[in-house]
Amino acid sequence: MPVLALVIIGAAAGFFATRLMKLDADLPTTVAIGIFGALIGGLVLRVLLTITGYAAGFVGAVLGAMLLIWLWRTYGPKR
Repeated sequence: MPVLALVIIGAAAGFFATRLMKLDADLPTTVAIGIFGALIGGLVLRVLLTITGYAAGFVGAVLGAMLLIWLWRTYGPKR
C-alpha cells in the first residue's frame, strides 16, 4: 500500500509542481518528477526532524540538569 500511495501522491505532486514551475512535460515525466520529488522531500524532512529531535533532546537534557542543580542548591544539604 505505501508504494501505491507514493505513486498517487507523487503523481499529484508532480502535476502541481510542473504547473507551478510552468514546465511543459508529458505524463510519465510528470509522474517521475513527483515520485522522485516525494522521495527526496521525504528524506530531507526526516533528516531535519531527526536533527531537530536530537537538538530538542539536548535542550531538554540541559534544562533538566539545570532544574536538578537548582533543586540541589535550594533543598539539598546546607554547608
